[in-house]
Amino acid sequence: MSAPISIACLDMAGTTVRDDGIVMDAFGAAIAHRGLSPAEHGQAMKDVRASMGQSKIEVFRRVLGHEGAAQDANQAFEQHCAAAVRGGEVAALPGAVQVMATLRAAGVQVCLLTGFSAVTRDALIDALDWRPLIDLALSPADAGRGRPWPDLPLTALLRLGGGAVSELATIGDTPSDIESGLRAGAGIVAGVLTGSTSREEFTQAGAPHILGTVAGLPALLGL
Repeated sequence: MSAPISIACLDMAGTTVRDDGIVMDAFGAAIAHRGLSPAEHGQAMKDVRASMGQSKIEVFRRVLGHEGAAQDANQAFEQHCAAAVRGGEVAALPGAVQVMATLRAAGVQVCLLTGFSAVTRDALIDALDWRPLIDLALSPADAGRGRPWPDLPLTALLRLGGGAVSELATIGDTPSDIESGLRAGAGIVAGVLTGSTSREEFTQAGAPHILGTVAGLPALLGL
């Protein structure tokens, strides 16, 4: 790596937070009763799966094609996720807490990135009691655009006082995470296999590094 990593941007659902189908269930519930035919609903769910990691409201706009319907669906999605959080259906993926502790002990600032709204993001962080483990958490609304654009990691760099994009490490479980990190010029861009993306799909997305789990990140950074 060309420079020491000073900021690590970690995705949430599927990377540090166990998903167990909650996100897809929430999408399914959100687009139900929207006037879609069975074929359209099936195609919409395929599109949702292919766009995992991206801004949720942008996905609904693309799938439903109408701003009012997209906003309504997004609200339903957030409510479904909030109910899952309240019901204790979320948990840290193995190694995630130790990784964040190891990074911060080594002087690396930790930023959580997500396509969730700030409300859902914060509910997840509070439910997991992660605030003492992180320096920042960002949603698309905080940065301008969500993934696959580079705005999220670049906003993390700016807010946390990084000196160069080469000091960034980004890690996530979707091709959108990889594209975002590469577009941002991050020094380390890695995919993890704890989501729904295969090793082959990460290779096709141009992932420079592919890890089994987020637990492999400290070693990748030489920590």
